[in-house]
Amino acid sequence: MRVDDFNFVLPDKLIAQTPLEHRDHSRLLVVHKDTGVLEDRSFPAITDYLRPSDVLVLNDTRVIPARLYGQNCRSGQCGSQKSGLVEVFLLRPFGHGQWEVLVKPGKKARPGANIVFSPLLSCHVIDVTPSGGRLVEFEFSGDFDAILETLGETPLPPYIHEKIADPERYQTVYSKHSGSVAAPTAGLHFTPELLSSIEALGVAIVPLTLHVGLGTFRPVKVDRVEDHIMHEEYYALTEASAETINGRLRSGGRVFAVGTTSVRVLETLGDENGQVHAGSGWTNIFIYPGYRFKVVDCLLTNFHLPKSSLLMLVSAFADVRTIQEAYEHAILERYRFFSFGDGMLLV
Repeated sequence: MRVDDFNFVLPDKLIAQTPLEHRDHSRLLVVHKDTGVLEDRSFPAITDYLRPSDVLVLNDTRVIPARLYGQNCRSGQCGSQKSGLVEVFLLRPFGHGQWEVLVKPGKKARPGANIVFSPLLSCHVIDVTPSGGRLVEFEFSGDFDAILETLGETPLPPYIHEKIADPERYQTVYSKHSGSVAAPTAGLHFTPELLSSIEALGVAIVPLTLHVGLGTFRPVKVDRVEDHIMHEEYYALTEASAETINGRLRSGGRVFAVGTTSVRVLETLGDENGQVHAGSGWTNIFIYPGYRFKVVDCLLTNFHLPKSSLLMLVSAFADVRTIQEAYEHAILERYRFFSFGDGMLLV
């Protein structure tokens, strides 16, 4: 299967640059995957497609202020010259203060370099990683997370060129566990009130965690889909969440996954009998057409980048042609695309 099969042309004006004033005022394209029928709805209409026996699975990860600006200081001395300024982007923690990061410009971050962000925070470059990043060890005075909240900047996807006034709009209302460098954007549409109305229907709402990595935004660069190597992301599913999901499945309920990140965790931990098992670790599961889903019955997602692994996952959940037609319809009807865009529900 060729990666070009997942390409499409999107007018720039359909890339949402800012969130809507109200989270749940977005549109919702409902795709009936067995028939290909499309419905244009508003997001709160998601309740029309849920049954009391269902379970809604949310990714409760929280985006960290992953972008830091500092100065490359040689021999412990920091000058004021702009040539020493560097940007450090946190990617993945390894424990004991060590992280994999991206550094711009990379030539200023050779092993041995010391980057100072403030009197409270600095890092020492240990090595170059296989992907071209850097392994660094942070030195800090106080609580690392609190310092990061003060000094760091919440990253936005590269296709968003405007800053948002309130960084919380790039967090879901149920975000809890810090660790992502990008938001699980399918969940941005929910408000506490809408979640309460879903619970009132009898639907179980359970969390899992998958920390979204920067690889989410990287295009698939091989020609054949099967040759792509998926990036790893950390996940966790508790015993309580697994028991609720399995209980609903045994009683005839369906699993509604909110976002491709939730899908990746559920399908990583699902067995051939359709049951999920609690656990945590790193997953590099790559789902593309031909994959047989073990757990997920319905999927809420946003509109994804051309040639992306996320678009391939969605195409696997329905089929390539159905998703192509849905995207053609969304472009024709001027849906808003990508992170701050509208939603798509596959049932």
